[in-house]
Amino acid sequence: SIVNTDHIELNGVFNQTLTEFFFTRIIDESYLIFHAELLDGNWTSPEPIQMFPNQNIISVAVDMSVTQDGNTMYFLGQYPGEGTDMSSEDIYQSQKVDGKWQLATKVPYPISTDDYTESYPVVVADGSLYFESNRPGGLGKQDIYRAQYLGNGKFDTPKSIGSVVNTAMGSGDTFVSPDESYLIVNSRRTDASGLYVSFKKNSEWQKPIFLKEPINSEWTDFCPYMTPDSKYFFFSRRYSDPPGSGWAGVIKGEIYWVDANIIFSLNEK
Repeated sequence: SIVNTDHIELNGVFNQTLTEFFFTRIIDESYLIFHAELLDGNWTSPEPIQMFPNQNIISVAVDMSVTQDGNTMYFLGQYPGEGTDMSSEDIYQSQKVDGKWQLATKVPYPISTDDYTESYPVVVADGSLYFESNRPGGLGKQDIYRAQYLGNGKFDTPKSIGSVVNTAMGSGDTFVSPDESYLIVNSRRTDASGLYVSFKKNSEWQKPIFLKEPINSEWTDFCPYMTPDSKYFFFSRRYSDPPGSGWAGVIKGEIYWVDANIIFSLNEK
């Protein structure tokens, strides 16, 4: 009940030291990042982080990922400019200064673009970013890309991670482990859409493995995330009425977790 309420919640994410927890809650049509801290052995009550200048404008801050040092957060953001409609999906970043998360700024090109969507950023150990985009040159409607971090806030040209994981129907929310040894993707497929895991062997992504119940269910399971200690797998689940109506028909959204062995045991088969 601290996280899951009568509102719609999604995206459970920790910092590297497991002393900060972040998730998104939808309130009055805005997607707000909430934040709790572990202080003196107790978690504080979750409070929203102000990411954009005007809190009264409908905005989106979702799909967070925190750097190894805990001082930079990347997320999918949508915020209307002055006198304009809601922006397209882009990747934003917020810096933690003197213990407080600051107003976010858009991560510039070649990550964010004016003409295409960028979503679900995941930062790995060396600072590089994985994300999804419908920019030209991909294999499907939306591909997973990797952009090598060059230092000083700069990134190299993003490259698609290839056809083993990406599909013609498109890839969705994707978690990549800090050492890039495995990823968990919300994959759109004709046979079975849902969460899949792909392990990397000999520097190549292997054929994704479908995650069976209790993870994938008759509802929509998404927002995969592994805790930094590799003990627990977090994911989100949303219920729509009628089924298949997507976000337009969402009536309930909650965050779940399971023992991570349910994922890692698949690497032994």
